[in-house]
Amino acid sequence: MASTLRNIHGKRSNFQSEYTGNGGSKRRNLHDDDTDHNVIGSEDTVYRYLCPVKKTGSIIGKGGEIAKQIRSETKSNMRINEALPGCEERVVTIYSTSDELNHFGEDGELVCPALDALFKVHDMVVADSNDNEDDDDGDEDLVGKQMVTVRMLVPSDQIGCVIGKGGQVIQKLRTETNAQIRVIKDNLPPCALTLSHDELLQIIGEPLVVREALYQVASLLHDNPSRFQHSLLSSPSTMYQPGGMLMCAPLTGSHRNYTARRDLADATEFCVCFICPAENVGGVIGKGGGFINQIRQETGATIRVNTSETEEDDSIIFISSKEIKKMEEAKQIEVGETSSSTPSRKVITLEPKLVIKKGISTLGFVFRLFAVFGTIGSALAMGTTQESVVSLTQLVLLKAKYSDLPTLMFFVVANAVAGGYLVLSLPVSIFHIISTKAKTSRIILLAIDTVMLALVSCGASAATATVYLAHEGNTTANWPPICQQFDGFCERISGSLIGSFCAVILLMLVVINSGISLSRH
Repeated sequence: MASTLRNIHGKRSNFQSEYTGNGGSKRRNLHDDDTDHNVIGSEDTVYRYLCPVKKTGSIIGKGGEIAKQIRSETKSNMRINEALPGCEERVVTIYSTSDELNHFGEDGELVCPALDALFKVHDMVVADSNDNEDDDDGDEDLVGKQMVTVRMLVPSDQIGCVIGKGGQVIQKLRTETNAQIRVIKDNLPPCALTLSHDELLQIIGEPLVVREALYQVASLLHDNPSRFQHSLLSSPSTMYQPGGMLMCAPLTGSHRNYTARRDLADATEFCVCFICPAENVGGVIGKGGGFINQIRQETGATIRVNTSETEEDDSIIFISSKEIKKMEEAKQIEVGETSSSTPSRKVITLEPKLVIKKGISTLGFVFRLFAVFGTIGSALAMGTTQESVVSLTQLVLLKAKYSDLPTLMFFVVANAVAGGYLVLSLPVSIFHIISTKAKTSRIILLAIDTVMLALVSCGASAATATVYLAHEGNTTANWPPICQQFDGFCERISGSLIGSFCAVILLMLVVINSGISLSRH
């Protein structure tokens, strides 16, 4: 029965696989009227057989004829992923439902189509190996003694049915079949999938022994499907496929393979998926996958778009990556105690920009705090200044108070208002240290700081002129210097001026600090 799948552009197209033949790589459509479903159901049977690159021709055939024949005879679906650089095997994904059963073997036992196709592929690979041995050695006795190796990728949540509690199942399989059966978790081939946490199942032995062990293992896998089956059609290679799947090579061959193709000190995998409306997917992918490939190149993340797992109007976008912590990066601060055997470590990178922002805000708070002392201290000192002296020549009591001079009264009011505002602004300044992203409150504070700077500067300038006259007098206007008689009064108001000008300088620094902080947003 022909089956099609709506692609990412809303059209319907037949699935195409990539094969290598005649020394080159080209895309061949292995489907005429019979096409394979580009969807793996939760109850389907899935096998991923690792076929040596040199032997894939025996299961593809010229123009894909053998692969077509396997599909037709077994009524199963089969996909052969392209070969990855540095990988000597190609993943043959075989899957089918169990709605229809095939007669298998001489006894005609009923099995699912995927298991039937698995053994057809296996028999062809083994037969090709036998032919090579005959050509090389010409000794018929060696064929019967030939050791066969079968390697399959199995998701981590499914491999438990083969191992069993305490390894009882796998030990029983070894005893009954006399095959060497191993589950390998480290140094996986690059074609292993990170998303499904693949593990490698390896069976070694004589052909008949391996065939019996493979049947037992395949039966167990059939009875225990993986919850990662929806992602098993993904290929670690970077390619676009018309069925709506976009795949990208992971940073390493597997989540446990820390030495494959990348020298990683530590890596922690992160994955996120979200639903995207079908009409917007084209904007993410771009013409010929141009946009999404550019994102992959710039970010190094694995991005996959799947249209088969949601309703017709939606697509799922999977994004995953391995965050790398290299040993020589001194800027990263490790949090918590970690063991050297732990495959990944949690780290916090102290961002330099964040440190600078907090430092600027802290410095602004210090300037503001000292400006409080300068303004309030000057207002208090000036407001409490007065002195009384007795004139011996005129026998009268002379008094000097700040309130006698309007400029000194303005000085007191200006410094008192600025000091009160600065006290109220201290909590806001502390908030800016905690929240470096606050922007509106910084702008408001900067505007009021500028007004207070102008106010205190005007008060200090006006008082300076009066204090100068008190010290020096004015001969043109016939104003004598009063400080000759009220020396305590003059010393007091002169000290208030010094404190006020210090506050002016601090307010200038506060304004400059606020400007720098805003410029870094």
